[in-house]
Amino acid sequence: MTNQHRPLTGSDAAGAGALLQAVNAIFAGAGAGLGVVVGAMVPLLLAGFFIGFFVGIAVVAKRFRHLI
Repeated sequence: MTNQHRPLTGSDAAGAGALLQAVNAIFAGAGAGLGVVVGAMVPLLLAGFFIGFFVGIAVVAKRFRHLI
């Protein structure tokens, strides 16, 4: 049986990290924007940051599943 997966490279790891960071920044920005509107910027910024982290993990896991 042969291995159909290509080896993990540094650019794959960098791409996964950049994708995680981008998703996290988008959710943190959305939380901060919503927080400005309702008057609770810091709590919603932090909530967006943490939600973005877990969503980012899920996105990276789905996108780079073939490398696992």
